[in-house]
Amino acid sequence: MAQTVTQTNNVPVKPTQETASSPWRDAWKTLRRNKMALVGFAIILFFILVAVLAPWIAPYAYDEGSLTDRNLAPSAEHWFGTDYNGRDVFSRIVYGAQISLWVGFFSVVGSIIAGTFLGLIAGYYGRWTDTLISRVFDIMLAFPSILLAIAIVAILGPSLQNALMAIAIINIPTYGRLVRAKVLSLKEEEFIMAARAIGMKDSRILLHHILPNSLAPIIVTGTLGIASAIIEAAALGFLGLGAQPPEPEWGKMLADSRQYIQKAPWTVIFPGLSIMLTVLGFNLVGDGLRDALDPRMKN
Repeated sequence: MAQTVTQTNNVPVKPTQETASSPWRDAWKTLRRNKMALVGFAIILFFILVAVLAPWIAPYAYDEGSLTDRNLAPSAEHWFGTDYNGRDVFSRIVYGAQISLWVGFFSVVGSIIAGTFLGLIAGYYGRWTDTLISRVFDIMLAFPSILLAIAIVAILGPSLQNALMAIAIINIPTYGRLVRAKVLSLKEEEFIMAARAIGMKDSRILLHHILPNSLAPIIVTGTLGIASAIIEAAALGFLGLGAQPPEPEWGKMLADSRQYIQKAPWTVIFPGLSIMLTVLGFNLVGDGLRDALDPRMKN
């Protein structure tokens, strides 16, 4: 009698690109399924393109005006109308996107760099270093952020660069305390203790082990921080402490046009809408990143 032999193939299947998984890839997949986050990405991309292509999009120079064309209503010639100096509002909005995104991005980058460095040092070394840095953070957080920014700009002098510096300084404690808390939870993990046991230098442990594992909350907070920085820059500009004439910063445009809100409401509506949409875009993306990167938000 013939005997049938069945051979079972137990050769492991090599994971393909589709089956391979990583935390960042999983987060990206989750983010792509978040429709509101995609809307936020679209809004941000739109304003980035407007800022980059401003010289080609704007029909007029942002400081070009005519007193005979003051406070003209929106028309085919001036899509968003003109302001009290006869300058094209649409052109100023387009060039203002460069300023708002520039201030928002670089102020947050500065805050993240300084706050992350101080948070790593305070959380990892502890003792008097942690006490000193934490007390400085507590003192800064005791003041309302906008008042602290006003004080810094008043000392340095009103300008867009000083406003950017002030916004970066007042947000350092936010990132510093965030990173410090993360370091305190990570430095007692087994892989950190093993790195110490084999004689790895502290700088290498901080840069190659602790910092990469702290990136998720930094990215989420930084994205939301750009929205806050844009609002703070607009507030300083509204008070005359940020961008100076004739720079087309959106907050400054609101301040300059507030007395014409009844006669020429478009001079206030369009800068206000630009601020609102930009902030909305970053908030939507920040919320989406939080949902994608926070393990507690996953089923």
